[in-house]
Formats: sequence, structure tokens, C-alpha cells
Amino acid sequence: MNHAQLTALGRALRLLGEHGEALTADTPDARLHEIRDDLRRAVDLLDESVTGGPPATRCREHPQGPVDEGAPDLCLLCETRRRAARRSEFQGGRPRPAGPAPTAPSRYGVRGDRPQPQQRWLPELWNGQEWQLCGTPRRDRHEAEAYLAAQRRGSRPAMAYRLVHEFTDYEVLRVWGTPVRVDIEPMGNL
Repeated sequence: MNHAQLTALGRALRLLGEHGEALTADTPDARLHEIRDDLRRAVDLLDESVTGGPPATRCREHPQGPVDEGAPDLCLLCETRRRAARRSEFQGGRPRPAGPAPTAPSRYGVRGDRPQPQQRWLPELWNGQEWQLCGTPRRDRHEAEAYLAAQRRGSRPAMAYRLVHEFTDYEVLRVWGTPVRVDIEPMGNL
């Protein structure tokens, strides 16, 4: 938007504001027609000054970028960058080799080639017979506990929930409720 368009649009909007302040229940039709014409003039000025389409995201850096509905600013590019930062902050980042490369490659590889150990928190529910996974495994413990709290407050909560920590091995961290084995056959299989 150039300076002339900005000035004209500002003047038209200020005029509309004055019309709005002077508007009463007994405003004559001639005055309403004048307001309508001024409104059309302001909309036309706005149409001339807008060059692109409406932004797809609320991101200032990528207004026309791809959309991620789960992101606070709807920007997939920024959300991917934030997720990578959280992941590296959580896992401590990948070590970088400091010295020169060895002269002969080792048949066992180097430490940087091996994958980093993964740790996840698994939300599980008791279905009456066994523990079953009730949501996607989470990389953040607080997020997994918040998910289980929401499940417990839901319309159809399970008898019991537990949070399992998976890091090379499994460890039950916390159990909510009491799991009771329920016989699925009526009358106790008689």
C-alpha cells in the first residue's frame, strides 16, 4: 500500500467513524444513502490497496505458508521448527565429532552413527482383562499425564489408568485407580 492509498483510506475510515457517531434512530434516508456511498468508497479504496489473498496462517514470517491446525499460529513451518527445538532440548542434542575423521573406517561404526536411545511415556488403561495403550506414546511426561487426566475426566473413564516409562526397558511410573479382573463370560463360565 503506497502513501496516497494509505492517506485516502484513513480519511474514508475517519469519515465513516464520524457518520457512526452521528447516527440516531431518526436519521433521514438521505443521510443513510450518503453513509452507504461513503462505505462503498472506503471498500473500493481497500480493494485497490490489498494486493494478495488473505493469510492462511497467523504467522508474520509465513502468512501464506502451509497450515498446521494444531499449531497456535497455524504455521506448519514454525511449528516444525519449535518441535525440533523441543526434541533437541529434551534429548540433549546430537554430539558432533570434534576431531578429524579416522584414516580407516571402523567395522563397528562410530558413536555418532548409532541411534540415540529413545524414551517415551505410554498412557495405558485397564480394560477389565489387561492393560492396553489408550493414546499415542508421548515424548513429554507432563503431556502424557495431562492426557491421562483429561481421559479420567472424560464422559466414559476406564476403571484404571497407568503411565509406563519406556527407555530401553519398561517401568510403571504411576497408577490411577484399581484394576480388577472382570470375567467376560456371563455367570462365571458355568
